[in-house]
Amino acid sequence: MKQILVVVDMQNDFIDGVLGTAQAQGIVDRVVRKIRQYPADAVIATQDTHQKDYLQTREGKYLPVEHCIQGTWGWELQKEVADALSGAVILEKPTFGTLQIAETVKKLAEGEADLRVEVVGLCTDICVVSNALLLKTLLPDAVVRVDASCCAGVTQESHQAALLTMKMCQIEV
Repeated sequence: MKQILVVVDMQNDFIDGVLGTAQAQGIVDRVVRKIRQYPADAVIATQDTHQKDYLQTREGKYLPVEHCIQGTWGWELQKEVADALSGAVILEKPTFGTLQIAETVKKLAEGEADLRVEVVGLCTDICVVSNALLLKTLLPDAVVRVDASCCAGVTQESHQAALLTMKMCQIEV
C-alpha cells in the first residue's frame, strides 16, 4: 500500500498571523510529528498564495483580510513545519482547493494498486475540506483520511461541520 500525506496551508498567517487561532497554534506539534512519520518523498504540502491585489479578487471581496501574500512572513510555512517538510513537494495554490494535489498524488502513487492519502492542516472548514473532497472525487478508489487532531477550523463549530461533511462523502475521519 502506498501512503501519502498532504499537509494543507500550515502557514504563519493561519497559525499566529492575521487569521491565526489558538486551535491552529495547538496543532503545530502534532502536525510536525505526523510529517516525520512519512518519508519525505511521500509528503505534499500546500501554501495558500495570494498577490498584492488580493482584496480586489472574488475571494478577497468575501474574505477581506489580506493574508498569505506571496513573499511575506505570513505566506511562509511555520518554521517547525517547514523544517519537517524538508524534501517534500511544496505546491502553491491560489484558492481553497487545487487539482494539482490529486495530480501530484497520482504521480507519486503510479503503479500502486492500493493508495491511502492522509490530509492534515488548516483550515478544516475551508482548504482541508476542499482538497479532501477533490482527492476523493479524482481518486475514488483511494482511501482518503483526515486526521482531525491535526486540523483546526475557523471555529470549533465549523471544524465539526467540515468533519461531518467529509464523513458523509466517504472520507475517513
